[in-house]
Amino acid sequence: MSERVLVPQWPGLPAFVGALTTLRTGGVSLSPYDDGQGAGGFNLATHVGDRIGHVRENRRLLAQYLPGEPLWLNQVHGTNVIDFDEPATDDGKMAADACFTTKPGVICAVQTADCLPVLLCDATTKVVAAAHAGWRGLVQGVVENTLAKMQDRGAKPENVMAWLGPAIGPEQFEVGDEVKDLFVAHDASACSAFLASKHRPGKFLADIYRLAELRLLRAGVGRIARENCCTVSQPDQFYSYRRDGVTGRMASLIWIKG
Repeated sequence: MSERVLVPQWPGLPAFVGALTTLRTGGVSLSPYDDGQGAGGFNLATHVGDRIGHVRENRRLLAQYLPGEPLWLNQVHGTNVIDFDEPATDDGKMAADACFTTKPGVICAVQTADCLPVLLCDATTKVVAAAHAGWRGLVQGVVENTLAKMQDRGAKPENVMAWLGPAIGPEQFEVGDEVKDLFVAHDASACSAFLASKHRPGKFLADIYRLAELRLLRAGVGRIARENCCTVSQPDQFYSYRRDGVTGRMASLIWIKG
């Protein structure tokens, strides 16, 4: 791990795949987008109020780890999946929460600050994808939609590998019973991912990692790796919207090597 990026602990990742996720440290952004210690932060989002010049410099610093310029989504907590094999429109500012590609050097990226980044690749077919899985997108099927698009390009669920990146941990993610009910209505086993609050009736602690795993397993994906991070309780490494409100965004990225 460098001061800016974390390479996923992803057993069995094919040699043709590159992947990383960024931290909040090692950039130039000022408070409240800094590194939490008063030094420059590595915010990569243009929509959170940070100075555009600082974001551009952070993206320039990110470029040294990548084979090209990422295609940045306009994330809306939905389920739309963009095909990056098609020409980008509107300077790449597409409203979607997932993307995929079969082309070498094309970088799929999602931005997060508590939501779950999910990176996917087929172990035998050269197709990779990235999904932004907040609870809204997750319950509505963003992971399943992404897998369906991958299958359109020849991927098979039994060959797909998934990596779950830094997100809010199960001890910090408090939700209401309406959120639990939505997940359980889709899959009764999702009940296991919710722990009733001891102090607040009608509130639950949700394990978004487990909720994503259940969705993947139900779709036939069994090779799942995760980082076991908590963006809220690790302020020295990660931005967190729930913790700080106004804050930056990390990025999780995947690509096919040329």
